[in-house]
Amino acid sequence: MNIAVVFAGGTGQRMNSKSKPKQFLMLHGRPIIIYTLERFEQHPDVDAIVVVCLKDWIGELKRYISKYGLSKIASIVPGGGSGQESIRNGVFESSRLFPSDSVVLVHDGVRPLIDDQTISDCIRCTNEKGSAVTVVPAIETIVQSTDGVIDNIIDRKRCQLARAPQCFRLGDLYEAHERALSDGLTEFIDSASLMSYYGHKLYEVEGSPANIKITTPSDYYIMRAIMDEQEDSQFFGF
Repeated sequence: MNIAVVFAGGTGQRMNSKSKPKQFLMLHGRPIIIYTLERFEQHPDVDAIVVVCLKDWIGELKRYISKYGLSKIASIVPGGGSGQESIRNGVFESSRLFPSDSVVLVHDGVRPLIDDQTISDCIRCTNEKGSAVTVVPAIETIVQSTDGVIDNIIDRKRCQLARAPQCFRLGDLYEAHERALSDGLTEFIDSASLMSYYGHKLYEVEGSPANIKITTPSDYYIMRAIMDEQEDSQFFGF
């Protein structure tokens, strides 16, 4: 089975939205999280979706899921005090519901521009190699510095930006989260860094540069422009 764990547990402090979390901000009458869930709902190879949501917004999410007829939602679980804890909640719930050899695709709820090809490529790579981390090439110079002084310029050709989905065998990811919990390690920034720490090889899948994460107001406007362009192309053949 192929299971999407969609993480929508953040509060979006950098978005400066005082009324609602960023994943519930509206675009063309729909919340961002629904656009994201629809990408996995409509993909023929995704069997089920587990959503990690802010506890106080689960009721609202359920209403939207019902309104838009999303049928692959297997479970909604509350988020935790950190991103790692929230993803762990989703992984543990998936492990309760599905076989350990399932492919799990961990994805940000505020990455609504994920495309079918990337999802397919991630599933294929995980089946073949055991993992798949979506990346895009770095297009700017990357430097390292100490105390405000640049002391290393990294070869851009060897640099990639890690994005999502980040995909693994469900049993492997569950075990890594269990080990981190036992070891008292709570600061992993994403699933890729967690799995790398515990010795798993990470294989890259190149995704679309449009697959941005909506973190700041400028990201929201970029997303809106991309979605408008995609919609226009359907009508005008751009």
